[in-house]
Amino acid sequence: MKKYLLATAALAMAVSINHGALAQAMAKPGEALDMVLLPKFLGILPFDQAHQGAQEAAKELENPTPLQFLGPTPENSVAGQIEITTNATTQGVAAIMISNNSGDQIVPAAKAAKEKGIAVVTWDSPIPSAEGEDVFVAQVDFSETGVVMADMALSILGEDGGKFAILSASPDAANQNAWNAAMKEALKGEKYAKLELLDTVYGNDQSEESYNQALALVDKYPDMELIMAPTSVGIVAAAKAMQDEDLCDTVKTSGLGVPSEMLAYTMNGCAPEFALWSFVDLGYLTYQTAYAIATGALKAEEGASFKAGRMGEYTITKDPTRDAGLRILMGPFSVYDKDNVEAAAK
Repeated sequence: MKKYLLATAALAMAVSINHGALAQAMAKPGEALDMVLLPKFLGILPFDQAHQGAQEAAKELENPTPLQFLGPTPENSVAGQIEITTNATTQGVAAIMISNNSGDQIVPAAKAAKEKGIAVVTWDSPIPSAEGEDVFVAQVDFSETGVVMADMALSILGEDGGKFAILSASPDAANQNAWNAAMKEALKGEKYAKLELLDTVYGNDQSEESYNQALALVDKYPDMELIMAPTSVGIVAAAKAMQDEDLCDTVKTSGLGVPSEMLAYTMNGCAPEFALWSFVDLGYLTYQTAYAIATGALKAEEGASFKAGRMGEYTITKDPTRDAGLRILMGPFSVYDKDNVEAAAK
């Protein structure tokens, strides 16, 4: 399997090994904590997989209180996330784990939670300003996401390059914005000189809207050869649109997707390459982190180190992708093609 490791050996050691500055934290199992896992919205496989991972961690940590998996609808994601966070705070939960789709609009609700002593851990997508957030559990290094997408575009379009567009999720999603910005930065390199980014459009992580946006890109840019969709909903919608219109020979699809959902499109050539990380592991690591903070075993401060169950040791560091804020870096990326997608989809 082709893999893009998101850090050098030195960086990997820095984010996963405590060099003795602080004692490694170890959360005590069996604490009864009411914890909320809040995805951007309900109804898509990656967030269900994160829920699966969080439940695995909850079982290992022997938390007798069932995990609450609460999320809004895609159409009401911003207001819904704020409402759920506010309600959870009123109920006095111990921890709220948020994949933020609300930008800094969620800050007042997150700050209110923290003021009540609730652990606020973001995952998948952080709070841009980091206000109201203890720590962000990052699936991958966001700057490397742009490089991986640029490399896939170059691999698909070939040495002669070509024109492509980005089909993103929501304009308020901090992770999407960071990935898109990182790709634009990567494209400045000489290696990618023959790649031309035409446009960035948003499907708001809704299948029908993403499908229509993909077709609109084809109409607007007849010489476009690739749609890059850094969203699991958008990449499937774009690939289906190209397949339905019999355009897969002229317009390819790539980006970030789930192997089981991308299998057919990769095997038939509509989406030759795509990438992702384990959302099960992301949910597991997020729960381990939030539980450790909520029980007082781990302080959300730079240099604090802890044991995250089966995933091993992690250290909290400054988040280099934001002016403020702390992060835990998971990684790595996996890139899928015809050679490995079938095995990954099982």
